[in-house]
Amino acid sequence: MSNPHDDGVSTFTAAQLSRIAQHGIYTSPTSIDPAAAHLAEALIATLDDTAEQPALPPDLRELTERARQVATFAFPHITARDGVRLSACMIRLRTDEPRPVVIVPSGWTPFGWGLFVYTYLQLALRGYHVLAYTPRGLGLTMAVPGRGYVDGPFTSGGTIDVAGPADWADGSTVIDYALRHLAPHRIAFMGESYGSGISQLVAAKDPDDRVDAVVALSTWGDLATSLYQGDTRHLAAVSALIGFTGGPVERKFDAATRKILDDFQTGQNLDAVVMWGKERSPASCVGATNTRDIPTFFSNTWHETLFPVNQVVEHFDALTVPKRLNLWIGDHAAPEGAGLTIPSSGPNTPVEEALAWLDHHVRDIDNDVSTWSAVSSQIMFTYETRTDPQSGKNEIVTPADRESRPSWGAVTTSTERWFLTAAATDDRDGGLAGEAGTSWEREFTAGQPTEAVAVDALMTTGQAEWNGTPKTYVTDKFDRQNLAVWTSGPLAADGRGGAARRIRGIPELTLTVRSTAPATTLVAYLFDVHPDDTARIITHEPLTLTDLVPGRDHGATWQLQAAGYDLPGDHRLMLVVTSKDPLYSDASVDGSTTTISSPDGSPAVLTLPLG
Repeated sequence: MSNPHDDGVSTFTAAQLSRIAQHGIYTSPTSIDPAAAHLAEALIATLDDTAEQPALPPDLRELTERARQVATFAFPHITARDGVRLSACMIRLRTDEPRPVVIVPSGWTPFGWGLFVYTYLQLALRGYHVLAYTPRGLGLTMAVPGRGYVDGPFTSGGTIDVAGPADWADGSTVIDYALRHLAPHRIAFMGESYGSGISQLVAAKDPDDRVDAVVALSTWGDLATSLYQGDTRHLAAVSALIGFTGGPVERKFDAATRKILDDFQTGQNLDAVVMWGKERSPASCVGATNTRDIPTFFSNTWHETLFPVNQVVEHFDALTVPKRLNLWIGDHAAPEGAGLTIPSSGPNTPVEEALAWLDHHVRDIDNDVSTWSAVSSQIMFTYETRTDPQSGKNEIVTPADRESRPSWGAVTTSTERWFLTAAATDDRDGGLAGEAGTSWEREFTAGQPTEAVAVDALMTTGQAEWNGTPKTYVTDKFDRQNLAVWTSGPLAADGRGGAARRIRGIPELTLTVRSTAPATTLVAYLFDVHPDDTARIITHEPLTLTDLVPGRDHGATWQLQAAGYDLPGDHRLMLVVTSKDPLYSDASVDGSTTTISSPDGSPAVLTLPLG
């Protein structure tokens, strides 16, 4: 994005806006659709009277005209307590009546606060002052030959603190600025991704307890667990974040933070890395949030690859404040990203519900928020008998209906044990059955990648899933030399045309493991297998085992990520265990042998949550 005071802006087509609506704002884990960035630029230029020609589509020109009638716009820099200058956008309503302010720390992108101008206009038209800002260190920093580096217009000074103490202090400074320039009678924080974590932390830590409500979209509860769990590092997520700051690492992070990131990537000093992550976790200050009774709205996805869902669920469950948890299909930012950026042909429910939450808790609007359940889950998937003209097969085309529950604990109403059983012959898969099958072993060669992976790419695979086209796996391509498979028989429907299994909650897997190496990684996947042997992923989770005695059995139990999934009749449940996934670090030694077994007295079992 160029300077908001530049004269040149792009003209937009319906096709570009349709592309963003369908495919989201991300074209890869480290790139945003240029049309999304240029649209925000055009909005800013129009609001600031610096656009030479009307580049916006008619509906957005009308939106900006309405916004200019009710508000004034400014693009200040807010000076932090240590002198760092924060790039900001301020929308002040033309009224002397007390109005609330929504403060929006930007997400982790090179475009800072500039990306979601459309949402700021929506907030202003709903009756809010708006103060959006780029957290310190984020934003485009461009090398200029012979001149060093030049920062872009939405870039904030300083170095990235990764939602640390400097960011908490900056949030309080922004509140001070809002009080001086906007005189709000209430204060809310709203953020997507990085901004959502900062929003929660500022609300819990502001010395004067001035935050009245929080909206946290695609958020985290425990940053340490998000990045490192089961002795497995989430390398792809951290690599993507490092590559998406807008400038070179040595300018974007100070030496201490670079040391933490280097240690994480190389697997050293992980105790210090965990402490660093815990300090930046809203879950670590849940007591303060509860004491302050801050209404908090969460929106996340089942197949989240940056901040896996279990840690958000655990944080949500510990809160005693007015709260709401929306869980959607897809991956990070897929449900709300486009809705924060552009208008769509219909309402973007994830964003509309977030705004309704603010209306109720900040503006005292008597809407239906007071009747909402605490948890709302979008279930994967609805199977429609529509034939795809290319494949000739029936396709998943829409998500299932949402389900409401009064609490996370009410999502799971029972559990079912699926015991892993021996293969009928050496070259066949094992089974999943209702009775224990013991005294068997299944071995595979560790250390090799396979076709069984969680996603093809961060965020973009999940965006396709959000659009009704989840990744299809061809199970015949799973190389049985490098992974192990257990499959149920075809499942019977419930007799009422419903699902054969309604998976609701957190599955758990117990195995006995032996390796010829002193360490190994296991990655467990649950798949929904269609009668034609293609599959969709239900959930997954890695576990790394270290300090093994080669050749000796080791018991392992771990939780997979939570799921809301309906298995149709005639489909099968498949469990796959492999040793490597591109998302994660692994300790698997290439060429070593991993053996899964079910000895007498310690049956291998998958515990499936139902609801």
